[in-house]
Amino acid sequence: MTTAIGQNSVDVETQVKNSVDTFFEGFHKGDTLLMKSVLANKVVTQTVTKNKEGKTLLGTESMQDFLKVIGARPANQKWKEKLLDYKIQVDGNMAHVWTPYEFWFNDSFSHCGVNSFQLFNDNGTWKIIYLIDTRRRAGCQD
Repeated sequence: MTTAIGQNSVDVETQVKNSVDTFFEGFHKGDTLLMKSVLANKVVTQTVTKNKEGKTLLGTESMQDFLKVIGARPANQKWKEKLLDYKIQVDGNMAHVWTPYEFWFNDSFSHCGVNSFQLFNDNGTWKIIYLIDTRRRAGCQD
C-alpha cells in the first residue's frame, strides 16, 4: 500500500522515482557528483549472488568504493542498467523502490536482477540510504 501523509501520493512517488533516476543518470554518465546528490551521507550497499557451487552469498561494499569505480571507469566502457519497472511504496518520510533490471556492458547483455532501494525524505530531497541488488544470468531474457 502506498501512503503519503499530507501530500499527494502521486507527487511523492514521482519525487522518489526521480531520485532513483538521478542516481542512474549519474551512474551511466560516470558523474559521481550527480549520484551523490541523491545519496545520504552513509549508505549501505549489498549484493546477493551465488558462487560457482550454487551457494548464496551476501556481499557488502562501501558506497565510497562503488563511487570510485564509477568515477574511474574507462571512457571506452559503456555501462547501461535498464530498469524494467518501478514498484514504489511510501509511508510519510520513508520510501521503498523495487526495480527489476538488465545490465548491459558495451551493448552486450551481462546479467539481470532486482534493485531494492530504501530512501528517506531529507528536508524535501529523497535520499538513498540503502541499496541491495541481486545478480544472475539465468532466467533473464525471453
